[in-house]
Amino acid sequence: MPTTPAIEAEASPFSRATLVAYLFLIMYASWYPFSGWQTDNLVTLLEVAKQWPRYWTLFDATMNVVGYLPLGILLVFALYPTCSRVVSVLLASIAGLLLSVAMEGVQYFLPSRVTSILDVITNSSGTLLGALIGALLIPSVLEKGRLRLLRRQWLHHEASREMLVLGLWPLAQIYPQAYLFGLGQIFPLISLWLDEYFSIDIDLSAVLLQGLELDAAEYLLSETIITACGATGAVLICLFILNRHAPKFWLSSLLLIAAICTKALASALLFKPEYAFGWLTPGARGGLLISVIMLYGFSFAPSRAQRRLAILMLLISLILINLVPSNPYFLLSMQNLTHGKFLNFYGAAQFLSIIWPFVALWYLLDRPIPPSASIDAAQRNEFSDTITEAEPGSR
Repeated sequence: MPTTPAIEAEASPFSRATLVAYLFLIMYASWYPFSGWQTDNLVTLLEVAKQWPRYWTLFDATMNVVGYLPLGILLVFALYPTCSRVVSVLLASIAGLLLSVAMEGVQYFLPSRVTSILDVITNSSGTLLGALIGALLIPSVLEKGRLRLLRRQWLHHEASREMLVLGLWPLAQIYPQAYLFGLGQIFPLISLWLDEYFSIDIDLSAVLLQGLELDAAEYLLSETIITACGATGAVLICLFILNRHAPKFWLSSLLLIAAICTKALASALLFKPEYAFGWLTPGARGGLLISVIMLYGFSFAPSRAQRRLAILMLLISLILINLVPSNPYFLLSMQNLTHGKFLNFYGAAQFLSIIWPFVALWYLLDRPIPPSASIDAAQRNEFSDTITEAEPGSR
């Protein structure tokens, strides 16, 4: 009687890279806005930490659970296959508890944040729930199965870093941007730092433009170019890592739709529900249309050309978003921003919206050119036979 071949357990570099990025986002969200540090109240830290919060809402508690739920999943995935599922859940729960205590402890020294034992409980509960979900998902996600087969058939190479970058792109749309998909606006932040350091008013964009002012038509053209280049550059990364066996159109469309839906939901929550599509200006619509046209043509280009085009599109968007002044309409709409309940996510989203293009460019410049196909037909058939033999009832 033939025996079923043993399934080799492999670690997930993507899960571990995502875990590092998510830990960084948690720290940024927990300690934002990083100002007003106070160290003269250390003696009352334990007393305040033990007190139950006077004011709290079910919404805040639920968001704390949801925020730490992915952490538990990623911790369990990152520990695979070093630890068993039971041990992974235990270690992930302990790590989530320690991390929550550390985050709340540091928040005590920030006057704009509140240290609460309820936050520790909800954060730890979210990590535990996520760890349990992660343990249940291990067989279908990490062990050899259909998902791994599709990944090997669709991708040119491991692509863990590119998948992480693509996954963060829709999340970067949470922060309100002056122009649709206009990520990486770092000049205003640098100008603010220079203002505080030298105690003088400095605007780097105005200095580089030499006092040039844009009219309505030029604002419209700038928004169109920024939107088109920002969307095209991100989706080209998706096309770059996929080979000819992958459904490129559907996967790239899904990425673009995810970014648009995230933008609409964030606008409705941060402003008002009627502002959900307030960012869909004539310039943004024109940029989306141009992006779709460019992507249709670029989808037939070789991977080498797609990578270079992605770099070019991201660079154009990055340069323009830092040179073109913010639209006065956008500055006026920011006055209606109500991010009180979303302070944690707002700070993390702001950081992500600034850093994403630079991380994407670094990955694209550092990534070697993939071969024409990820695996040949013989490798795919061999792997498919292994999956079939490993499935119950296949013999």
